Amino acid sequence: MRISQSSESLLKAAIGKWLRVVRFDAQPELSNQLLQLGLLPGDCVRVTREAPLGGPLLVEFNGRSVALGRDVASTIIVEEGECVSL
Repeated sequence: MRISQSSESLLKAAIGKWLRVVRFDAQPELSNQLLQLGLLPGDCVRVTREAPLGGPLLVEFNGRSVALGRDVASTIIVEEGECVSL
C-alpha cells in the first residue's frame, strides 16, 4: 500500500475536513474495536467537534457520529483523498 507524504493522525486533522483512512497504528485489540465500530481503511472520516481540555473528538463516518478519545484518534492515520460528505 502506497502512503503519501500527507498522511497524518486524525488527532491533527482540521475540523470539518473529510479525509480517507489509510491505516490504524494501534495494537490489534484496538484495531479490532475500530473495525467493529465500522471504521475501515479506505473509509472517509471527519472530525466534527473537539471537546475542550483534552476531551474526546466527535468523528463522523459512514453516516454515524462516534466519540473517540484522543489516544484512539492518534492511532488512526488519514490522508487527503477523494471523499465526499455522506
